[in-house]
Amino acid sequence: MNDLTPVLNAAIALLAALISAFAIPWLRSRTSGQEREALLKWAEIAVAAAQQLYYTLDGEQRKEFVKDFLRARGYDVSREEVDSAIEAAVLKLHRELEKA
Repeated sequence: MNDLTPVLNAAIALLAALISAFAIPWLRSRTSGQEREALLKWAEIAVAAAQQLYYTLDGEQRKEFVKDFLRARGYDVSREEVDSAIEAAVLKLHRELEKA
């Protein structure tokens, strides 16, 4: 079986570039600084919790946990800003895990 590590690293790097280029600036334009900071913080907490508690589940199931977590804190999870915050938090977690 082939080692897919370089392919996965390239895919993560591409995703990081896309999020940095499009999702984060778009998120900033749609929310106030305080709202954005709170949303990003809760998204980071939820993503870390999903990774720790539900690491055996696939990504979509963990994302649903994160959305439920944010919904419980009053965020409208159908908004694209929330999806962007989740993706940014996942990217940050992946970067931190790669450094470790």
